[in-house]
Amino acid sequence: MTRDPRPDWTAERLSQRRVADYKPFVMVDGEGVRCSLYVSGCPFACDGCFNEAAWSFRYGTPFDDELADRIAADLRHPAVQGLSLLGGEPFLNTQVCLEVVRRLRAEHGRAKDVWCWTGYTLEELLVEGGDKLALLAEVDVLVDGRFELASKDLSLAFRGSRNQRVLDVPASLAAGVAVPWAGGLREAEGAEQVDRRAMI
Repeated sequence: MTRDPRPDWTAERLSQRRVADYKPFVMVDGEGVRCSLYVSGCPFACDGCFNEAAWSFRYGTPFDDELADRIAADLRHPAVQGLSLLGGEPFLNTQVCLEVVRRLRAEHGRAKDVWCWTGYTLEELLVEGGDKLALLAEVDVLVDGRFELASKDLSLAFRGSRNQRVLDVPASLAAGVAVPWAGGLREAEGAEQVDRRAMI
């Protein structure tokens, strides 16, 4: 049964700094050629999840300097458009994700983009703030929301169920509304209002 976030869902408490998988030079986790990091641990436990093995925070292998260096080297390849963060739940593994993303930004600025998949909604991340907001500020495209088996739709780009959204994060943060990503697709639903109090 899919769960909703609780106050004790924090990276500090839950993350074991473990990685379920790392896949360089893939073309399915976002736009273009990408390096995809799958972190371990997700308490959302969505029914029908495609990566149930990664629910455990103890699954996989420890994130270490060797993997960090490998990811950085792969991201330097000129064919690579950017980094994708998946899971597990990236926003409950912020220690690992921020380390990788901040190194990317230090080396490439905004020339390489960052995509992230999360069970949280944008609005929930804004309310939670802290390390979650720090990671969100580094993301370019966010695929947000719990996977809902009843809303599963295999025709959708980059998401598994109709409730999930593909969002332009910098535009959303600047506008104070959830702005659909307009890269390879234009969402028909339109922008949704974000509680402006969460932006403070």
